[in-house]
Amino acid sequence: MDLGLKRELEEKVRAGVRLTREDGIALYESDDLAWLGGLAHEVRTRKNGDVVHFNVNRHLNMTNVCTASCAYCSFQRKPGEKDAYTMRIEEAVKLATAMESENLTELHIVNGLHPNLPWRYYPRSLRELKAALPDVSLKAFTATEIHHFETISGMSASEILDELIDAGLESLTGGGAEIFDWEVRQHIVDHRTHWEDWSRIHRLAHEKGLKTPCTMLYGHIEEPRHRVDHVLRLRELQDETGGFQVFIPLRYQHDFVDMQDGKVRNRLQARTQMATGAEALKTFAVSRLLFDNVPHVKVFWVMHGVQTAQLALQHGADDMDGSVVEYKITHDADNYGTPNKLTREDLLDLIRDAGFRPVERNTRYEIIREYDGPDPELRESPQPMRV
Repeated sequence: MDLGLKRELEEKVRAGVRLTREDGIALYESDDLAWLGGLAHEVRTRKNGDVVHFNVNRHLNMTNVCTASCAYCSFQRKPGEKDAYTMRIEEAVKLATAMESENLTELHIVNGLHPNLPWRYYPRSLRELKAALPDVSLKAFTATEIHHFETISGMSASEILDELIDAGLESLTGGGAEIFDWEVRQHIVDHRTHWEDWSRIHRLAHEKGLKTPCTMLYGHIEEPRHRVDHVLRLRELQDETGGFQVFIPLRYQHDFVDMQDGKVRNRLQARTQMATGAEALKTFAVSRLLFDNVPHVKVFWVMHGVQTAQLALQHGADDMDGSVVEYKITHDADNYGTPNKLTREDLLDLIRDAGFRPVERNTRYEIIREYDGPDPELRESPQPMRV
């Protein structure tokens, strides 16, 4: 990138001028990661200061049985496969309540698109989880699942959301977005929920007062221009509704584990390489710079590794997600060392070690507790990148 364009982009960012599609593509073409990271860090510091948010949550994947066979997915199983499973609701409640003593604040529930489970299974599961853990927020179901519920119930998405909210739903999850551009999407997604229905369902959720996350799966067969297009679609929807709280870039995973049983469900990996750490950091930086109307950018440490997640905090991210606990969707694919769970103390240490001040939040990004940052009296105490 020539110096003139660099200065122009710096001036736009510092003046709060919205970046264009061409600007986003130019940022991805830059090989100056330190400059990109510094500029994104300025924006995250303006929005969130020296804070890194986290929560104490648990992921529940109540079934891996799925009608779809998405090209990137190692999680899905077909009915009758040896390791296909569907939890009884009582099992899900038992798993969730096992963390009650850790002051759990959120359950994050994502499932396969089960062909035979009745619609009533889903609101009933929320009601029983909420009854068992009344102070825990329920973040549940992707827009793809809501679209599936329309098919199996004969109800509209509006009616479905009303019933789920009555059962305790506080937020949808952000999944099912992947990459919206059809040039890529037609090769990676094997269900019928695309941009039109994904955006319709999140728009409805926002109209009903829910705040939701949004995501992007990157690092497979897409190009930077597809990432830019994806973020700009979400930015336009956010202009309309204001309902997105956080943007979460998710790194595509290779299918390391399933190769051991001879079933490579991930059909993309023969022609892809997982994004490098540098590519991940660039994606966080450009996303933070483009997505000017979303308050938070989250690094999901399970998909990036702990050290890359810490570095992402210097490249635009201000949220480390949470304790997670057994995120099967990713751990059914990777085998490169991310733990199943981080405790509250683990998260505090990681955030301080990256030079930031930890703040525990709930699903609605309301502050539960603020913690001290790195000890300023220690000579070797880390500090955030200066702006």
